[in-house]
Amino acid sequence: MKKIGFLSFGHWNPSLQSQTRSAGDALLQSIDLAVAAEELGADGAYFRVHHFARQLASPFPLLAAAGARTKKIEIGTAVVDMRYENPLYMAEDAGSADLIANGRLQLGISRGSPEQVIDGWRYFGFEPQEGSTDADMGRNHTEVLLEVLKGQGFAQPNPRPMFPNPPGLLRVEPHSEGLRDRIWWGASSNATAIWAAKLGMNLQSSTLKNDETGEPFHVQQAAQIRAYREAWKEAGHTRKPRVSVSRSIFALVDDRDRAYFGAGSKEEDTVGYIDDNTKAIFGRSYAAEPDVLVRQLAEDEAISEADTLLLTVPNQLGVEYNAHVIEAILKYVAPALGWR
Repeated sequence: MKKIGFLSFGHWNPSLQSQTRSAGDALLQSIDLAVAAEELGADGAYFRVHHFARQLASPFPLLAAAGARTKKIEIGTAVVDMRYENPLYMAEDAGSADLIANGRLQLGISRGSPEQVIDGWRYFGFEPQEGSTDADMGRNHTEVLLEVLKGQGFAQPNPRPMFPNPPGLLRVEPHSEGLRDRIWWGASSNATAIWAAKLGMNLQSSTLKNDETGEPFHVQQAAQIRAYREAWKEAGHTRKPRVSVSRSIFALVDDRDRAYFGAGSKEEDTVGYIDDNTKAIFGRSYAAEPDVLVRQLAEDEAISEADTLLLTVPNQLGVEYNAHVIEAILKYVAPALGWR
């Protein structure tokens, strides 16, 4: 059995070819797709966060709205760039969104990815400490967030407050019990996956990772997952961790599917550089008739290792078509693979 959700980048473009032509379209359609996915029996509605781009950016209003419109489906991110975040303010926003969703928030965070602008986090008021990098800053923000989400008091109360205080040191409010166990780290390397395990975060592994061995993408990703689980065990955590992978998967079941994706998918991994020094491997996409997809996906080692699969969706094709994409996987592919 696997949890199956969707992952949307929330692209919008004012061209006539797009059904998502404005930021408002992207946000409102994201909420509608979460509702539709829940009705289809999907397990998760996840959203990517990119700053300075025509994509979803500030996640918490969207997460709160989607949480208010749904009842069962997990609402999450994959991922929020922690270089841009004030961890205390983020704890307040996340706590609020989680309470609105009644404990269904799954918050994916990471050190971030290549950006639209140079050092965009500087415009948000953040600077790495002397002698440290922006990646160090993102991980430091993460450690502060994790500590705050424990719900323990740390702030000295005013002896003459405007409102009565509970006794002792004060914590960030609102606090949502259990949210600390639903924080995920988006790891591109084996080392950061191990770091996430030590800190007790779940693991999100995307459609790219650092090319550390030259092996096929799914093989490297499966090894990353196994290294993460071993580090989790060594850390002595008492709960079972969760692991998700993301894939672009399209079942060709009608003429629309064949028109959009029938020309063939990116059937081979590709290798490139995500910055001047980091060689990365990008996983293949899948687009085929359901019986062919079943055979192909059964050979993907990382999907086999993970308990959660996030389907990346072409959100500019509209809510109705994206719901169809999700339904086709749930109906024709997942049962044949034992995921349902």
